[in-house]
Amino acid sequence: METYRILIVEDDKEIREGIEIYLKNQGYEVLQAKDGVDGLACICKQAQEGKDIHLAIVDVMMPRMDGITMVMKVREKGYEFPMIMLSAKSEEVDKIMGLNMGADDYVTKPFTTMELLARVNSHLRRYGKFLKAVGGQQNNDKVHVIGGLELNEETVEVCVDGKPAKLTPLEFKILLLLMKNPGRVFSAEEIYERVWNEQAINTDTIMVHIRKIREKIELNPREPKYLKVVWGVGYKIEKQ
Repeated sequence: METYRILIVEDDKEIREGIEIYLKNQGYEVLQAKDGVDGLACICKQAQEGKDIHLAIVDVMMPRMDGITMVMKVREKGYEFPMIMLSAKSEEVDKIMGLNMGADDYVTKPFTTMELLARVNSHLRRYGKFLKAVGGQQNNDKVHVIGGLELNEETVEVCVDGKPAKLTPLEFKILLLLMKNPGRVFSAEEIYERVWNEQAINTDTIMVHIRKIREKIELNPREPKYLKVVWGVGYKIEKQ
């Protein structure tokens, strides 16, 4: 398999080079950029040469173009690789803004090298599974990946951030229906008829199953990331 290529975007040269040493020791290919402008240019240049960036580590506070703006522009260009943000600031507002703009994770300075490497390895494992799922393999139409949520029709397995989630057969069928149609809203009646293959008479059971699915796939079921309610309409799996 191709060696994973990681881009470090950081205006502090010592931090950049320090991170590069540890990543190279892990066998990764490493590219550097001193700000968001150079970072974007590097990504575009690699793409023109037919080379993929597999993960980016991006500082928030940088001259010319800050990290949050860079993340936003990367996502606007359609690149889906994971992006980890670095910042000396620990305020919640910076973290939320970065994640809302498309970042996948957030590490506050000062951080330990082991912590950063663990985050990098974790995101690359997930991204590798995503690439396999969409990379034209024979069974890619049987594997559905939405963010950190992965469902495999053939093995009847569901994983959340790499960890298995045990669903009942009916819960699996409901989740499969929603994941095969991300962003589409299904009414409780439609879910019932498609999963049970009979006319919906009482759909209260759907609400119960949805609640149980959320408890198994959501980090915080009260503020779901994946399985959303569209009030008065139905349910959907949110596009990531």
